[in-house]
Amino acid sequence: MSAQALLDLSDRRPARRSGTRRAQKRPSTPLTRNALIADYLALCELDAEVESLRPPADPAAFAIGDDTIEHVADFEIVRDGTACLVDVVTDDDLLKHPLRAAAIHGITSADGRPFLIETAASIRAEPRFTTMRLILACKRTPVTAGDRVRVLHQLDEVGAMRLVDCASAVMNTQDGVAAVLALACEGLIAVDISRPILPETQVRRRRLAYTDPFAF
Repeated sequence: MSAQALLDLSDRRPARRSGTRRAQKRPSTPLTRNALIADYLALCELDAEVESLRPPADPAAFAIGDDTIEHVADFEIVRDGTACLVDVVTDDDLLKHPLRAAAIHGITSADGRPFLIETAASIRAEPRFTTMRLILACKRTPVTAGDRVRVLHQLDEVGAMRLVDCASAVMNTQDGVAAVLALACEGLIAVDISRPILPETQVRRRRLAYTDPFAF
C-alpha cells in the first residue's frame, strides 16, 4: 500500500480525544481507621526502640483548663523505658477528637504519660512507610538455619553493619538482602526504618523481647 493510501485511511478514522480518559483520576478511597491501625502496629513491630505495646487497662485523666477529661487511649507504648499513650485516628475523626488541641501543645496525663495522636500523615510519612513495606515484603522469605546463624553471628562479632555486607553472609537464599530483612520481620535484627533501604543501610542485632536462658 502506497504512502498516499495510508494517509487516506488515516483521514477516514474518527478523531479521538487525546488524554481525556487518562486525565480523569479515580476518587481516592479514604483510609479507614482499621487500615491505619494495621500500618501503625507494623511500624511499631519494626521499631527497635519500642519495648512493649498494649491497650491501656484504665482511662487516663487529662486536665484541660478547669476541667478533667477521662480518655481511654488506643495504645500504651513503652519506648526506651518511657510510657506514652497513643490514639490512631482518621482525618475526619481528628477534627472532633476531644484532646486534639491539647495534644498539639504536648499534653500529658495526670500520671505523667505523654499523649500523642497518630494520623495518616504521620503513619504513612515517607520514607518510613515505603521502608516498612519493603521490609514486610520479605517476611515470607525462607531463611535456612545455617544462614540465620551466620548472619546473627556476624552481627555479634562486628556490631552494626551495612545491609549489603550483612547479606553477603547468606549462602542458601538467592536474595541475601531479602533473607536479612526477613530476620528483621522476626524481631532478630534492627533496621533504621526512618531511612530508605540502601546498600549502606545499617543493621544490627536486636535485643530479644524475651529472656535468653543461655545469655548469648
